[in-house]
Amino acid sequence: MTLIGKAVHFSIDLTLLSVCLAGVKRNTGLTPKLETIEDSHVRKYALKYLNLGESCYDYTVAYLGSSQYFARK
Repeated sequence: MTLIGKAVHFSIDLTLLSVCLAGVKRNTGLTPKLETIEDSHVRKYALKYLNLGESCYDYTVAYLGSSQYFARK
């Protein structure tokens, strides 16, 4: 596997992890305590990372909600 392939695979894995964290937040209200991160730059990028998961989660729910293969119960 090439270096680019590994980078793409790693970034997709990180995005899926962020989506899982967004799902946990939506279903349980549990979220990481970002205020415990002392470095403001790391805190800012952690927030952006979690927001990416929220956006992907919202997009996926909207897409699946309009699909004929899924129904709300």
